[in-house]
Amino acid sequence: MSTTEAIERGIGPAANRGYRAYVLALLMVVYTFNFIDRQILAILLPYIKAELNFTDGQLGLLGGPAFAIVYSTLALPIAWFADRVSRVSIVGVSLAVWSGFTAVCGFATGFWTLFGARMGVGVGEAGGVAPSYSLVADYFPKSQRARALAFYSFGVPIGTALGYLFGGLLAEHINWRIAFMIVGGVGVLLAPLLKFTVKDPVRGGFDRVASAEGTPEVNHVPTKAAGFTEVWGVLLKKPSFWFLAFGAACSSVYGYGAAFWLPSFFQRSLGMEGVDRALYIAGIAFIGGTVGIWLGGWLADKLGKGTKKAPYPLVPAVCFIIAVPMFFLAMNVQDKWLAFALFLIPQALSLAWLGPVVTAVQHLVPAHMRSTASASFLLINNLVGIGLGIYLLGAVSDYLTPRFAEEALRYSLYVGQWFYALAAILLIIAARSLRRDWVD
Repeated sequence: MSTTEAIERGIGPAANRGYRAYVLALLMVVYTFNFIDRQILAILLPYIKAELNFTDGQLGLLGGPAFAIVYSTLALPIAWFADRVSRVSIVGVSLAVWSGFTAVCGFATGFWTLFGARMGVGVGEAGGVAPSYSLVADYFPKSQRARALAFYSFGVPIGTALGYLFGGLLAEHINWRIAFMIVGGVGVLLAPLLKFTVKDPVRGGFDRVASAEGTPEVNHVPTKAAGFTEVWGVLLKKPSFWFLAFGAACSSVYGYGAAFWLPSFFQRSLGMEGVDRALYIAGIAFIGGTVGIWLGGWLADKLGKGTKKAPYPLVPAVCFIIAVPMFFLAMNVQDKWLAFALFLIPQALSLAWLGPVVTAVQHLVPAHMRSTASASFLLINNLVGIGLGIYLLGAVSDYLTPRFAEEALRYSLYVGQWFYALAAILLIIAARSLRRDWVD
């Protein structure tokens, strides 16, 4: 689609503010379902473990590798396809697929049937995020992208919270199988709304239009989609991409691991059960997560104006450094409401990276490479973060159980916290080369 055609149809830069807000809100809702379906397993662990007698290591495999391997590897070819065809169609089909497989999880009869269904969820979700990043970047100008991507990323804490809440309530009052079926079915019904109400904008439209002063923001933005070789040829020359990707991946080792295992920690170490546990963890995920994501996006847009690009990785780096002792403190407070207040702080700090880092990745390549570059970033982040983090914490818990019994998971969570310190180091290194690698 040409820029002229896009303007005539009111897409991208020509779209009115209300329609752009609607698109962003709907994409955020889709991302919310992405995380509901991804994280609902965490709150259902005790119910599944009680019925099917799984170990923590097996549960870690279901939450991590079963999902992450196909999710991460398929995201790249799907994003390559999204750089060539309708991104909206790909996201819509992906939503229907992952939601359908979430419902199938409710029919599992053992470890391998549930493992296969979780792989199906990963197949569907592989096409959801990278094309959405690209859509958001083409609906909002550079000066607003970190905040727009931060708003889109609200799907992470909202989806996590709703997965905890609805999964816990449905499992407690009905059973865990019905929880999977209902949540998955609702997602399938949402797919047509996305497909038929969201228009695919011109790629790089905001990078083509004239600025307020009447001068082009860029001289030329290619319209032909780039191949893997071309995109990776660009990324290999940009050290900031690799430090951003592996920094985010290290943070995700503990971020995804904690999100998956904290509900079980609250049950085993704090004695929380059923609805109370679901409400408690949902509140932490929602309040802390939304505040942190918005704060990270706002600070990056405010501090990263003009030639100052270092704040995009430095803001989350500082947040990770503070999050480590705060998580430890929150886990060692006896009063559950004081612990709740303390958990909000590291929860917010641990998600502040989403808006700044994702925005930086969008600006390391030209517009016609964004979906593939985003998928490359997500390949590293999710394969390491989801694939390693969830399983690692479960395996360490199994290893420590003979010594610490029910408290083994606590010590496993202590071990995982140091990945945030490693993430901070890598992001600080990324800040040194980001300005040079940035594409204006």
